[in-house]
Amino acid sequence: MQAQPKHFYEDLIPDTILNAVESLGLYTDGTLLALNSYENRVYQVGIEEDAPIIVKFYREGRWDDDTILEEHAFTLELAEHEIPVVPPVVDNNGISLHRYEQFRFALYPRRGGHWPDLDGSENRKWLGRFLGRIHGLGASKPFKHRPELTIERLGVESCQYLLENGFIPVDIEEAYSTLTRDLLEQIKTIFGRAVNIRTIRLHGDVHPGNILWTDQGPHFVDFDDACTGPAIQDLWMLLSGDRNEMSVQISDILAGYTCFNEFDSSELNLIEALRTLRLLHYSAWLARRWDDPAFPHNFPWFNTHRYWEEQILSLREQAALLNEPPLVWK
Repeated sequence: MQAQPKHFYEDLIPDTILNAVESLGLYTDGTLLALNSYENRVYQVGIEEDAPIIVKFYREGRWDDDTILEEHAFTLELAEHEIPVVPPVVDNNGISLHRYEQFRFALYPRRGGHWPDLDGSENRKWLGRFLGRIHGLGASKPFKHRPELTIERLGVESCQYLLENGFIPVDIEEAYSTLTRDLLEQIKTIFGRAVNIRTIRLHGDVHPGNILWTDQGPHFVDFDDACTGPAIQDLWMLLSGDRNEMSVQISDILAGYTCFNEFDSSELNLIEALRTLRLLHYSAWLARRWDDPAFPHNFPWFNTHRYWEEQILSLREQAALLNEPPLVWK
């Protein structure tokens, strides 16, 4: 049997991690803690006579240097305006992206916090205020290298990858193909009615796991998916529950948001289309990473017949939701 090729991250052993950090002139104390990250590899590293530091090793082949550096520049710009984000550490030469052996990495200060409580109206307004400030700065100039949020990238290419690489079981392949084709047409129609919506620089992945809360309030982490898109992309993932609950939640968020930035209510029409694109893209993301040993280990339920059956059910529900009127901003 032919041996499987070694995965890129298999060479990222503890000695390599510590040596990479020490190559920047820091002295580690030998302690190392792997943090919850799959796209990249992220570790907390102990530093002698100082606070631990976070080191992030970038996945090979995902972003080029210019794209990563533009993310760094955006978070540094936000931090300069006292918006609560966690930017990378910049050395005395102004460098934030480093290399050690075949790896590219960045250092970040350690920032604690807990999962946000989004049940309270005031917390939702608080988040909205900070997102309004992020988007106010995000709208001041465009990205040059970061990707755009498009139906082609998140939807069409995701479905093509899954179908062309044999991930969909043969007995439901036609059902999946037909359903996703119809969904993408629905989404194109919805986006076609939103031609005048402004696109700006975004965090791109504002779900509760990328928000840490302290006594001083929320701060935002992990801008690895920063992109150009409509403002609603950074708002809709904070919503949950039924339609009435989500209407209350988005109204609270926008009450805070509009203290610092305008919001085009027509963007509410995009919420279910964006949710559908995320479902499609998430399955393709798992499939594209299936050669990384961390993925079969941590996502054992993926690529089973049951998974794809449940995906079809979820996508059929989305097809119905795409035909419903948008949430009401009260």
